[in-house]
Amino acid sequence: MNFNTFYQQIAQNRLAGWLNTLPAQLTQWQKDQLHGEFAQWQKTLDALPNTTPSNVDLTNGVIVGDSNDITPGEYKRIENLLRKFKPWRKGPYHIHGLHIDTEWRSDFKWDRLAPHISSLQDKYVLDIGCGSGYHLWRMRGNGAKFVVGIDPTQLFYTQFNAIQHFINDPAVNLLPLGVEDLPELEAFDSVFAMGVLYHRRSPIDFLYQLKAQLVKGGELVLETLVVDGDANTVLVPGERYAKMRNVWFLPSCEAMSGWLTRCGFSNIRVVDTDITSFEEQRKTDWIDTESLQDFLDPADPSKTIEGYPAPKRAIFIANK
Repeated sequence: MNFNTFYQQIAQNRLAGWLNTLPAQLTQWQKDQLHGEFAQWQKTLDALPNTTPSNVDLTNGVIVGDSNDITPGEYKRIENLLRKFKPWRKGPYHIHGLHIDTEWRSDFKWDRLAPHISSLQDKYVLDIGCGSGYHLWRMRGNGAKFVVGIDPTQLFYTQFNAIQHFINDPAVNLLPLGVEDLPELEAFDSVFAMGVLYHRRSPIDFLYQLKAQLVKGGELVLETLVVDGDANTVLVPGERYAKMRNVWFLPSCEAMSGWLTRCGFSNIRVVDTDITSFEEQRKTDWIDTESLQDFLDPADPSKTIEGYPAPKRAIFIANK
């Protein structure tokens, strides 16, 4: 939980202005994490063995070394310790031959969006609501100079640090913050927000928050749940959508494009739409919880268990 290295790095780059607010926020966050499950997770992190990977491949996945780099005993120890951080939602990760088979095949999403985004070579990149940080590593593998993810979830922060333990790349960072904690940095060349907008009570305010992090001309990559319809179509679910409580607004692609236009974005395009499949989101022995199959109507998988249209996702790209 030591953020000093991050502070030292941003003091020397274009994020230096963030030091006006960030240390106080993270100091308070640290004070709030001293007890309970999070404290135990930190002890588990400390127990991970130090290894020397023969290679790190962030271009074709998140692949760290192979089983020949470690002893069978170290392999078993790593597996036992990493399983203490279940459920693993986003991935997959390959750590010295150990396959962390996460609930989501987040590489599928990356493969869909990667051909459409601007090159990340030497760019400053922000991923809002990044989960355990799978896409942070893929952004780095795409050439990004400095990658920052934010997500307030304790478990995701812990899982990221477990992977960082083996990769040890100071240019990739995850901060336990929410988007509402960000000042108007206007410092990132690319901002990603994937699977977040429908969890926000005010999507328009959220879009302005994203815009405030971008340099002029910077690129927004936004992925969200959508429904079929025209410019006036927005689904506002009841108490739950696919068993999720915190789903507020599911626009059509045309409505979403209109929101982006209203917030001042330009060059707006929908580069991909995709109905979530059982291959992309499913139960594995790394989650021990329900997954997509449990969220859909067993008699009609085109609908959620509540009767709404099944999850359909779209990727939007726009510029500030």
